[in-house]
Amino acid sequence: MMKLEFEREVAAARKAARAAGEIIARHCQTDRESWDKAEDSPVTRADLEANEAICAVLHESFPEDAILSEETRDAPGRLDAERLWIIDPLDGTKEFIQGIPEFAVSIGLALGGEPVLGVVYQPLTRECYWGCRGAGTYLDDAPTQVSGVGRLDQAVVLSSRSELSRGQMDPYKELFKEVRPLGSVALKLALVAAGRADFWISAAPKSEWDVCGGDLLLREAGGTFVTLATGPRRYNQADVLLQPLMAAGPQRLVDAFRERSASR
Repeated sequence: MMKLEFEREVAAARKAARAAGEIIARHCQTDRESWDKAEDSPVTRADLEANEAICAVLHESFPEDAILSEETRDAPGRLDAERLWIIDPLDGTKEFIQGIPEFAVSIGLALGGEPVLGVVYQPLTRECYWGCRGAGTYLDDAPTQVSGVGRLDQAVVLSSRSELSRGQMDPYKELFKEVRPLGSVALKLALVAAGRADFWISAAPKSEWDVCGGDLLLREAGGTFVTLATGPRRYNQADVLLQPLMAAGPQRLVDAFRERSASR
């Protein structure tokens, strides 16, 4: 494997993701009790303990870096930081609570607003999707690429169960070969980056911590992640929400979806 520009950061992020994954896997067997931190936003002890583990590793390795996490109070000073770790310690909390094995740890690093590192880790399978700028994307030690599918009507698309149940995907389902529901946003993006699915779309807002790590994985696997209205995301914004529509996958599918969705 080539020398990595962010070798120390990759090592720390993978270590942090594994530590969080062990906590989540343990709680999955013993304690999935939850409470609401906001409307339709549950949290569990696994979320909080995984967050503590990740932050501890990153603070120890890079004490000057800023952190934005779903489970930590936002610090306005991060907006002045050149380096920002963007974390979702347990992406797919609803699936975790229900015992559906579609949750993941997501860690991204943005440098001057640009994603330069991504790690998405599945606690139950122990599969680690990771990549960094200029070095490609990997599933454990194997390099990955986005799908070679060239047409929307040949594409298997990953989407959110809740978006499907609310009918938000109804205007677009007929464009694709198949739309599959899956939990974690970060995991969906990682699966597309690994060529295990062809495309991802979302018609609901997402937060920077949902997508930063997966965005980098897609870029390094030969794909792209965009909001259709504004294009690629520049991270570390005051408003962490990304607005729909969003799409991710091979550029040719993103371009085709942009054209077809404009008329709907």
